Amino acid sequence: MSVPVLLLEAAGPESEALARTAAASGHPVHAATDAVTLATYSGELRQLLAGCLVTNFARPDQAVADITGYGRRIGVKALLTVNEYLTEVAARSCAALCLPGNDPERAAAARNKALMAIAFEAGHVTMPRTTTVADLRELRALYAAGAVGFPCVVKPADAAGSAGVTVVTGPEELEPAWHAARAARVMYGMPRDERVLVQELVQGREFSVESVTQHEVTTHLCITRKHTTDGIHRVELGHALPARLPAAAERALLEQAGRAIAAVGVRNGATHTELVLGPDCRCTVLEIGARLGAGHIGVLIQHALGIDPWRAVWGIALGRPVTIAPAPGGYATVRFLTTHQAGRLVAVTGLPSVTTTIPAVRVRAEEGTDVGPATSNRGRLGHVIVTGHDPHAVDEQADRILRQITVTVAPGSRT
Repeated sequence: MSVPVLLLEAAGPESEALARTAAASGHPVHAATDAVTLATYSGELRQLLAGCLVTNFARPDQAVADITGYGRRIGVKALLTVNEYLTEVAARSCAALCLPGNDPERAAAARNKALMAIAFEAGHVTMPRTTTVADLRELRALYAAGAVGFPCVVKPADAAGSAGVTVVTGPEELEPAWHAARAARVMYGMPRDERVLVQELVQGREFSVESVTQHEVTTHLCITRKHTTDGIHRVELGHALPARLPAAAERALLEQAGRAIAAVGVRNGATHTELVLGPDCRCTVLEIGARLGAGHIGVLIQHALGIDPWRAVWGIALGRPVTIAPAPGGYATVRFLTTHQAGRLVAVTGLPSVTTTIPAVRVRAEEGTDVGPATSNRGRLGHVIVTGHDPHAVDEQADRILRQITVTVAPGSRT
């Protein structure tokens, strides 16, 4: 049955995939955004939409009121977001509209890392030792008291995409890292939490767990292996799924992901839980997002597991029973294009052709734009997706493709 659905923000690859999926099912798709972001919507995206609400996310209470009023006017039957910054607004709006969603009282803990640490502790989630500091004076006092160990991670309470996150190896790096965390931008001009987190650096391999929850019952779709940089900025350079792991390691990851999901009040919807697995199978949760994983993880799930995650989360949002049965034997990876040079992007050459095993090749940075070493996920220039059945062969092919691609950067900037 065709019913109106509402998407909080339609910009971005994951959001556009949600919009296309709902429209293909015959649902009139409405979007809520702000005036600045609406101006970036492509003509194709605008044609998908049956209507659009322009609100001000910088005033969350007013945004919830606007979304609730608009939803009632159109008779909305489902509300979703994959935008990291809007998951709390979505939970509160779903509650006001009596639609399936997450606990509105705990939804902020899935967005704000300081609140997340408190929720994890209460929910007996294994997490890094964490101290939240309000200002630079407090940070200096902690260091003087011997309460800051090295290496450590300094991160903002409320940014996303690894923005403002620094690995600190010595005392001289501590204050610059604090300033970097405070300088991290948030979308939509939303209210900032100026607090900064200082966490122990947990050693091990990084993974994420992709899950969906309906009526507080969680199904884990897969474990994703993450490729990240090793420097002071831990930028994600790739994802691969499903990760093949020993049974004990898999159990540890899924158990901690389940605890994290419950701790932040996820009742209905997708989650992306980031974790570190130590050599002794000790599993530590770094953070959780109450949304589908970004970085094209949804596309990897489609190719590797034969699951349409966009259709699944719409089904949950509509309150319809959702049954998920992953197909065995598939594997997929995405690798991101970056550059170590700062300057003006001249060209990206050596890109492969799209084939059945290379379903996506894209450069998102335009020629002539200023680029540089990636300090967050926003610094990635494009991506290539490779699929197949043999994980080793797929990873080797992805590595070979990356070696064949040349990113040419001219020194200096356009200005």
